Amino acid sequence: MHGSAAMGARAGGSLSYRPIILLCIICFCSGMLFTSRLWVLLEANRYARQSVESEDDKIMAHGLFGDSGMLTHDLLKKHQALSSVFHTEPDWDSLSVRLKGNVSSRTISLQQHVASGENKKIFMVIGINTAFSSRKRRDSVRQTWMPTGEKLKQLEMEKGIVIRFVIGQGSTPNGILNRAIEAEESQHHDFLRLEHVEGYHELSAKTKIFFATALLIWDAEFYVKVDDDVHVNLAALGSTLSKHRKKPRVYIGCMKSGPVLAQKDVKYYEPEHWKFGGQNNRYFKHATGQLYAISRELAIYILKNLDILHKYANEDVSLGSWLIGLSIEQIDDRRMCCSTVECEAKLQGGSACVASFDRTCSGICNSVERLKIVHKRCSEGEDALHKVTF
Repeated sequence: MHGSAAMGARAGGSLSYRPIILLCIICFCSGMLFTSRLWVLLEANRYARQSVESEDDKIMAHGLFGDSGMLTHDLLKKHQALSSVFHTEPDWDSLSVRLKGNVSSRTISLQQHVASGENKKIFMVIGINTAFSSRKRRDSVRQTWMPTGEKLKQLEMEKGIVIRFVIGQGSTPNGILNRAIEAEESQHHDFLRLEHVEGYHELSAKTKIFFATALLIWDAEFYVKVDDDVHVNLAALGSTLSKHRKKPRVYIGCMKSGPVLAQKDVKYYEPEHWKFGGQNNRYFKHATGQLYAISRELAIYILKNLDILHKYANEDVSLGSWLIGLSIEQIDDRRMCCSTVECEAKLQGGSACVASFDRTCSGICNSVERLKIVHKRCSEGEDALHKVTF
Protein backbone atom coordinates (compact mmCIF):
# COMPACT_ATOMS: atom_id res chain seq x y z
CA MET A 1 0.00 0.00 0.00
CA HIS A 2 2.65 2.40 1.01
CA GLY A 3 4.76 1.43 -2.01
CA SER A 4 1.92 2.10 -4.41
CA ALA A 5 1.26 5.46 -2.83
CA ALA A 6 4.90 6.43 -3.14
CA MET A 7 5.01 5.49 -6.78
CA GLY A 8 1.87 7.51 -7.42
CA ALA A 9 3.39 10.50 -5.74
CA ARG A 10 6.53 10.23 -7.84
CA ALA A 11 4.44 9.86 -10.97
CA GLY A 12 2.42 12.95 -10.12
CA GLY A 13 5.59 14.86 -9.35
CA SER A 14 7.20 13.97 -12.66
CA LEU A 15 4.29 15.51 -14.51
CA SER A 16 4.82 18.85 -12.66
CA TYR A 17 8.38 19.32 -14.06
CA ARG A 18 7.27 19.58 -17.69
CA PRO A 19 5.69 23.07 -17.57
CA ILE A 20 8.74 24.26 -15.62
CA ILE A 21 11.10 22.99 -18.31
CA LEU A 22 8.88 24.50 -21.00
CA LEU A 23 8.84 27.82 -19.15
CA CYS A 24 12.66 27.77 -18.93
CA ILE A 25 12.96 27.17 -22.64
CA ILE A 26 10.60 30.08 -23.37
CA CYS A 27 12.54 32.37 -21.02
CA PHE A 28 15.85 31.37 -22.60
CA CYS A 29 14.59 32.12 -26.12
CA SER A 30 13.10 35.42 -24.98
CA GLY A 31 16.38 36.35 -23.33
CA MET A 32 18.35 35.58 -26.49
CA LEU A 33 16.00 37.69 -28.57
CA PHE A 34 16.15 40.62 -26.11
CA THR A 35 19.93 40.40 -25.83
CA SER A 36 20.36 40.42 -29.61
CA ARG A 37 18.16 43.49 -29.95
CA LEU A 38 19.96 45.21 -27.06
CA TRP A 39 23.36 44.44 -28.63
CA VAL A 40 22.26 46.00 -31.91
CA LEU A 41 21.03 49.09 -30.07
CA LEU A 42 24.29 49.34 -28.09
CA GLU A 43 26.36 49.00 -31.24
CA ALA A 44 24.31 51.67 -32.98
CA ASN A 45 24.61 53.94 -29.96
CA ARG A 46 28.38 53.38 -29.75
CA TYR A 47 28.80 54.14 -33.44
CA ALA A 48 26.72 57.29 -33.14
CA ARG A 49 28.69 58.36 -30.07
CA GLN A 50 31.98 57.78 -31.87
CA SER A 51 30.71 59.80 -34.83
CA VAL A 52 29.70 62.66 -32.54
CA GLU A 53 33.02 62.51 -30.67
CA SER A 54 34.89 62.50 -33.96
CA GLU A 55 32.88 65.49 -35.12
CA ASP A 56 33.45 67.18 -31.75
CA ASP A 57 37.19 66.72 -32.12
CA LYS A 58 37.09 68.40 -35.50
CA ILE A 59 34.94 71.19 -34.20
CA MET A 60 37.07 71.74 -31.13
CA ALA A 61 40.16 71.92 -33.32
CA HIS A 62 38.60 74.76 -35.24
CA GLY A 63 37.41 76.67 -32.20
CA LEU A 64 33.68 76.20 -32.82
CA PHE A 65 32.51 75.84 -29.22
CA GLY A 66 30.43 78.60 -27.73
CA ASP A 67 31.14 80.46 -24.50
CA SER A 68 29.30 77.80 -22.51
CA GLY A 69 31.60 75.08 -23.80
CA MET A 70 28.60 73.14 -25.15
CA LEU A 71 28.12 72.41 -28.83
CA THR A 72 24.54 73.16 -29.75
CA HIS A 73 22.79 72.03 -32.89
CA ASP A 74 22.31 75.62 -34.02
CA LEU A 75 26.00 76.41 -33.46
CA LEU A 76 27.07 73.34 -35.39
CA LYS A 77 24.71 74.18 -38.24
CA LYS A 78 25.95 77.76 -38.33
CA HIS A 79 29.62 76.78 -38.43
CA GLN A 80 29.13 74.08 -41.01
CA ALA A 81 28.54 76.99 -43.37
CA LEU A 82 32.05 78.20 -42.59
CA SER A 83 35.04 76.46 -44.03
CA SER A 84 37.53 74.42 -42.10
CA VAL A 85 40.67 76.27 -41.12
CA PHE A 86 42.91 74.75 -43.73
CA HIS A 87 40.99 73.30 -46.66
CA THR A 88 38.27 75.49 -48.14
CA GLU A 89 37.59 79.14 -48.76
CA PRO A 90 36.49 80.99 -45.61
CA ASP A 91 33.39 83.10 -45.18
CA TRP A 92 35.21 86.42 -45.32
CA ASP A 93 32.32 88.58 -44.17
CA SER A 94 31.95 86.46 -41.03
CA LEU A 95 35.67 86.42 -40.37
CA SER A 96 36.02 90.17 -40.80
CA VAL A 97 33.84 90.54 -37.71
CA ARG A 98 36.57 88.76 -35.73
CA LEU A 99 38.71 91.88 -36.00
CA LYS A 100 36.00 93.93 -34.28
CA GLY A 101 37.50 97.40 -33.86
CA ASN A 102 40.96 96.51 -35.05
CA VAL A 103 40.51 97.44 -38.70
CA SER A 104 41.11 101.11 -39.25
CA SER A 105 38.51 103.18 -41.06
CA ARG A 106 41.38 104.23 -43.32
CA THR A 107 41.64 100.73 -44.80
CA ILE A 108 39.37 99.53 -47.58
CA SER A 109 36.61 97.29 -46.27
CA LEU A 110 36.59 93.72 -47.51
CA GLN A 111 33.14 94.07 -49.03
CA GLN A 112 34.14 97.13 -51.04
CA HIS A 113 37.39 95.46 -52.03
CA VAL A 114 35.68 92.34 -53.34
CA ALA A 115 33.00 94.36 -55.14
CA SER A 116 35.60 96.49 -56.88
CA GLY A 117 37.61 93.45 -57.96
CA GLU A 118 40.74 94.96 -56.46
CA ASN A 119 41.50 92.01 -54.22
CA LYS A 120 43.12 90.00 -57.00
CA LYS A 121 45.55 87.28 -56.11
CA ILE A 122 48.99 88.63 -55.26
CA PHE A 123 52.27 87.03 -54.32
CA MET A 124 53.13 88.53 -50.94
CA VAL A 125 52.38 91.33 -48.52
CA ILE A 126 55.37 92.77 -46.65
CA GLY A 127 54.51 94.64 -43.48
CA ILE A 128 57.34 96.80 -42.14
CA ASN A 129 56.83 97.17 -38.41
CA THR A 130 57.44 100.78 -37.42
CA ALA A 131 56.77 103.27 -34.62
CA PHE A 132 55.77 106.92 -34.36
CA SER A 133 59.34 107.90 -33.44
CA SER A 134 60.86 106.12 -36.44
CA ARG A 135 60.36 108.66 -39.25
CA LYS A 136 64.07 108.74 -40.03
CA ARG A 137 64.19 104.94 -40.15
CA ARG A 138 61.31 104.88 -42.61
CA ASP A 139 63.03 107.45 -44.80
CA SER A 140 66.22 105.38 -44.80
CA VAL A 141 64.22 102.34 -45.94
CA ARG A 142 62.55 104.37 -48.70
CA GLN A 143 65.96 105.56 -49.85
CA THR A 144 67.39 102.03 -50.05
CA TRP A 145 65.57 98.75 -50.58
CA MET A 146 61.90 99.83 -50.71
CA PRO A 147 60.52 101.30 -53.95
CA THR A 148 58.47 104.48 -53.64
CA GLY A 149 55.83 106.33 -55.62
CA GLU A 150 55.07 104.88 -59.05
CA LYS A 151 57.71 102.20 -58.62
CA LEU A 152 55.85 100.91 -55.57
CA LYS A 153 52.62 100.70 -57.58
CA GLN A 154 54.47 99.05 -60.45
CA LEU A 155 55.87 96.44 -58.05
CA GLU A 156 52.34 95.58 -56.97
CA MET A 157 50.99 95.38 -60.51
CA GLU A 158 53.86 93.50 -62.15
CA LYS A 159 55.24 91.32 -59.37
CA GLY A 160 52.31 91.06 -56.97
CA ILE A 161 54.38 92.41 -54.07
CA VAL A 162 52.72 94.83 -51.66
CA ILE A 163 54.89 96.73 -49.17
CA ARG A 164 53.48 98.86 -46.36
CA PHE A 165 54.73 100.41 -43.15
CA VAL A 166 52.52 99.01 -40.39
CA ILE A 167 51.54 101.27 -37.52
CA GLY A 168 48.67 101.61 -35.10
CA GLN A 169 47.25 104.61 -33.31
CA GLY A 170 48.50 106.97 -30.63
CA SER A 171 47.00 106.89 -27.15
CA THR A 172 45.35 110.26 -27.85
CA PRO A 173 42.82 110.22 -30.72
CA ASN A 174 43.57 112.88 -33.32
CA GLY A 175 46.71 113.73 -31.38
CA ILE A 176 49.96 115.01 -32.78
CA LEU A 177 51.35 111.50 -33.37
CA ASN A 178 48.40 110.42 -35.49
CA ARG A 179 48.40 113.68 -37.42
CA ALA A 180 52.10 113.29 -38.21
CA ILE A 181 51.52 109.82 -39.68
CA GLU A 182 48.55 111.08 -41.68
CA ALA A 183 50.71 113.82 -43.17
CA GLU A 184 53.43 111.29 -44.01
CA GLU A 185 50.84 108.98 -45.54
CA SER A 186 49.48 111.76 -47.76
CA GLN A 187 52.99 112.20 -49.08
CA HIS A 188 54.07 108.58 -49.61
CA HIS A 189 50.89 106.45 -49.60
CA ASP A 190 52.75 103.49 -48.09
CA PHE A 191 51.10 102.88 -44.68
CA LEU A 192 48.78 100.23 -43.32
CA ARG A 193 47.05 101.74 -40.28
CA LEU A 194 45.63 99.53 -37.55
CA GLU A 195 43.18 100.41 -34.79
CA HIS A 196 45.77 99.30 -32.28
CA VAL A 197 47.35 101.48 -29.62
CA GLU A 198 51.10 101.51 -30.20
CA GLY A 199 53.43 100.37 -27.43
CA TYR A 200 56.59 98.28 -27.13
CA HIS A 201 54.83 95.76 -24.89
CA GLU A 202 51.96 95.44 -27.37
CA LEU A 203 53.97 94.06 -30.29
CA SER A 204 52.42 90.59 -30.02
CA ALA A 205 48.92 92.05 -30.33
CA LYS A 206 50.06 94.25 -33.20
CA THR A 207 51.53 91.25 -35.03
CA LYS A 208 48.35 89.19 -35.03
CA ILE A 209 46.22 92.21 -35.93
CA PHE A 210 48.56 92.92 -38.85
CA PHE A 211 48.27 89.40 -40.25
CA ALA A 212 44.49 89.37 -39.84
CA THR A 213 44.02 92.82 -41.39
CA ALA A 214 46.40 92.16 -44.28
CA LEU A 215 44.60 88.91 -45.03
CA LEU A 216 41.26 90.67 -45.27
CA ILE A 217 42.60 93.38 -47.57
CA TRP A 218 44.99 91.42 -49.81
CA ASP A 219 44.55 87.89 -51.10
CA ALA A 220 48.22 86.91 -50.95
CA GLU A 221 50.12 83.65 -50.97
CA PHE A 222 52.49 84.85 -48.23
CA TYR A 223 52.47 87.46 -45.48
CA VAL A 224 55.81 88.81 -44.32
CA LYS A 225 56.74 90.83 -41.26
CA VAL A 226 60.04 92.77 -41.16
CA ASP A 227 61.46 95.42 -38.84
CA ASP A 228 62.29 98.91 -40.08
CA ASP A 229 65.99 98.58 -39.17
CA VAL A 230 66.65 95.54 -41.37
CA HIS A 231 68.02 95.42 -44.93
CA VAL A 232 66.01 93.30 -47.37
CA ASN A 233 66.74 92.03 -50.87
CA LEU A 234 63.30 91.72 -52.44
CA ALA A 235 64.32 89.45 -55.32
CA ALA A 236 66.03 87.05 -52.92
CA LEU A 237 62.96 87.09 -50.66
CA GLY A 238 60.63 86.43 -53.57
CA SER A 239 62.81 83.61 -54.92
CA THR A 240 62.95 82.01 -51.48
CA LEU A 241 59.20 82.10 -50.92
CA SER A 242 58.43 80.91 -54.44
CA LYS A 243 60.17 77.61 -53.64
CA HIS A 244 57.49 76.90 -51.05
CA ARG A 245 54.38 77.92 -52.97
CA LYS A 246 53.00 74.38 -53.14
CA LYS A 247 53.18 73.97 -49.37
CA PRO A 248 49.85 75.09 -47.91
CA ARG A 249 51.00 75.62 -44.33
CA VAL A 250 54.52 76.95 -44.09
CA TYR A 251 56.35 79.11 -41.53
CA ILE A 252 59.65 80.48 -42.86
CA GLY A 253 62.40 82.30 -41.06
CA CYS A 254 65.70 82.06 -39.27
CA MET A 255 64.83 79.62 -36.49
CA LYS A 256 66.34 80.01 -33.04
CA SER A 257 65.87 78.84 -29.47
CA GLY A 258 67.11 81.43 -27.02
CA PRO A 259 67.11 81.44 -23.21
CA VAL A 260 63.97 82.41 -21.34
CA LEU A 261 64.94 85.45 -19.27
CA ALA A 262 63.44 85.55 -15.78
CA GLN A 263 65.25 88.68 -14.55
CA LYS A 264 62.94 91.69 -14.48
CA ASP A 265 65.67 94.22 -15.25
CA VAL A 266 66.69 92.74 -18.63
CA LYS A 267 65.38 93.83 -22.03
CA TYR A 268 63.66 90.62 -23.10
CA TYR A 269 62.26 89.69 -19.67
CA GLU A 270 59.58 87.02 -19.90
CA PRO A 271 56.96 87.43 -17.10
CA GLU A 272 55.61 83.95 -17.85
CA HIS A 273 59.01 82.28 -17.71
CA TRP A 274 57.63 79.59 -15.39
CA LYS A 275 55.62 78.13 -18.28
CA PHE A 276 58.81 77.07 -20.05
CA GLY A 277 60.30 74.92 -17.29
CA GLY A 278 62.82 75.46 -14.53
CA GLN A 279 66.16 77.21 -14.41
CA ASN A 280 68.19 77.58 -17.60
CA ASN A 281 65.07 76.91 -19.66
CA ARG A 282 64.89 77.78 -23.35
CA TYR A 283 62.17 78.73 -25.77
CA PHE A 284 60.89 76.33 -28.39
CA LYS A 285 62.21 76.85 -31.92
CA HIS A 286 60.74 79.95 -33.54
CA ALA A 287 61.69 82.44 -36.24
CA THR A 288 63.76 85.43 -35.21
CA GLY A 289 61.61 88.57 -35.17
CA GLN A 290 63.59 90.65 -37.67
CA LEU A 291 61.95 88.92 -40.66
CA TYR A 292 59.66 85.95 -41.09
CA ALA A 293 56.88 84.79 -43.41
CA ILE A 294 53.77 82.68 -43.12
CA SER A 295 51.57 81.20 -45.82
CA ARG A 296 47.98 82.24 -46.41
CA GLU A 297 46.41 79.33 -44.55
CA LEU A 298 48.32 80.19 -41.39
CA ALA A 299 47.15 83.79 -41.66
CA ILE A 300 43.59 82.43 -41.88
CA TYR A 301 44.21 80.42 -38.73
CA ILE A 302 45.39 83.54 -36.89
CA LEU A 303 42.34 85.50 -38.03
CA LYS A 304 39.92 82.77 -37.01
CA ASN A 305 41.46 82.46 -33.55
CA LEU A 306 42.36 86.09 -33.02
CA ASP A 307 40.67 86.43 -29.63
CA ILE A 308 42.21 83.36 -27.99
CA LEU A 309 45.83 83.48 -29.20
CA HIS A 310 48.01 84.08 -26.15
CA LYS A 311 50.48 86.97 -26.16
CA TYR A 312 53.90 86.45 -24.63
CA ALA A 313 56.30 89.29 -23.91
CA ASN A 314 58.16 88.82 -27.20
CA GLU A 315 56.22 88.86 -30.47
CA ASP A 316 58.44 86.33 -32.22
CA VAL A 317 57.87 83.87 -29.37
CA SER A 318 54.14 84.58 -29.51
CA LEU A 319 53.94 83.74 -33.22
CA GLY A 320 55.92 80.55 -32.65
CA SER A 321 53.54 79.54 -29.84
CA TRP A 322 50.49 80.10 -32.06
CA LEU A 323 51.88 77.74 -34.69
CA ILE A 324 53.77 75.12 -32.68
CA GLY A 325 50.78 72.84 -32.20
CA LEU A 326 49.73 72.89 -35.85
CA SER A 327 50.59 70.47 -38.60
CA ILE A 328 52.84 72.81 -40.57
CA GLU A 329 56.25 72.86 -42.21
CA GLN A 330 58.78 75.01 -40.43
CA ILE A 331 61.55 76.23 -42.73
CA ASP A 332 64.86 77.36 -41.25
CA ASP A 333 66.57 79.58 -43.85
CA ARG A 334 69.80 81.16 -42.63
CA ARG A 335 69.79 83.69 -45.47
CA MET A 336 67.05 85.44 -43.55
CA CYS A 337 69.42 86.43 -40.76
CA CYS A 338 72.75 87.38 -42.34
CA SER A 339 75.03 89.71 -40.44
CA THR A 340 75.99 93.02 -42.05
CA VAL A 341 79.53 91.66 -42.24
CA GLU A 342 78.83 88.40 -44.06
CA CYS A 343 76.15 89.69 -46.46
CA GLU A 344 78.73 91.20 -48.83
CA ALA A 345 80.69 87.95 -49.07
CA LYS A 346 77.53 85.97 -49.72
CA LEU A 347 76.52 88.39 -52.47
CA GLN A 348 79.90 88.03 -54.15
CA GLY A 349 79.53 84.27 -53.85
CA GLY A 350 76.32 84.41 -55.85
CA SER A 351 73.86 83.96 -52.96
CA ALA A 352 72.37 87.27 -51.91
CA CYS A 353 71.02 87.42 -48.38
CA VAL A 354 67.30 87.87 -47.89
CA ALA A 355 67.73 89.96 -44.73
CA SER A 356 70.78 91.50 -43.08
CA PHE A 357 71.16 93.01 -39.61
CA ASP A 358 73.45 93.10 -36.58
CA ARG A 359 72.55 90.50 -33.98
CA THR A 360 74.02 92.59 -31.18
CA CYS A 361 71.46 95.32 -31.91
CA SER A 362 68.61 93.01 -33.03
CA GLY A 363 68.66 95.11 -36.20
CA ILE A 364 71.20 97.24 -38.02
CA CYS A 365 73.06 99.24 -35.40
CA ASN A 366 72.44 102.96 -35.96
CA SER A 367 70.36 102.04 -39.00
CA VAL A 368 69.46 105.60 -39.98
CA GLU A 369 73.10 106.25 -40.90
CA ARG A 370 74.28 102.73 -41.72
CA LEU A 371 71.43 101.30 -43.80
CA LYS A 372 72.70 103.10 -46.91
CA ILE A 373 76.17 101.65 -46.32
CA VAL A 374 74.79 98.13 -45.89
CA HIS A 375 72.62 98.57 -48.97
CA LYS A 376 75.59 99.63 -51.06
CA ARG A 377 77.59 96.58 -49.97
CA CYS A 378 74.89 93.93 -49.83
CA SER A 379 72.16 94.93 -52.30
CA GLU A 380 71.42 92.53 -55.15
CA GLY A 381 70.85 95.56 -57.42
CA GLU A 382 67.71 97.17 -58.81
CA ASP A 383 67.74 95.00 -61.93
CA ALA A 384 67.54 91.77 -59.91
CA LEU A 385 63.87 92.28 -59.11
CA HIS A 386 62.99 93.02 -62.75
CA LYS A 387 64.81 89.95 -64.04
CA VAL A 388 63.37 87.41 -61.62
CA THR A 389 59.98 85.78 -62.11
CA PHE A 390 57.89 84.29 -59.33
